[in-house]
Amino acid sequence: MQFNASSIFKAIRILFGAFMIVVYLGMAYLLYVNFFKWNTEPWLTLRYVFATVLAIYGIYRCYRQIKGIDYYRLRDMEERFDKYNKTQDSHENQ
Repeated sequence: MQFNASSIFKAIRILFGAFMIVVYLGMAYLLYVNFFKWNTEPWLTLRYVFATVLAIYGIYRCYRQIKGIDYYRLRDMEERFDKYNKTQDSHENQ
């Protein structure tokens, strides 16, 4: 099996993306169930606001992960890295 920059970057992005989805949704859950015991008034409202924002962003990240939506600059970086590796390989074969 041959690995190229594209497959390595894709695997790293998938693992990191899945980890961050768990972090966002986990923090949202912990805030909703009051794990941190924030019962006073300013924190009570902020707790629900932050939990809702984290849950929505976690769901959005999950959607992007499943659909494979990615940022353009990462794809551009992968293409440049692959071109660089191809030129290095062609120099080695000569």
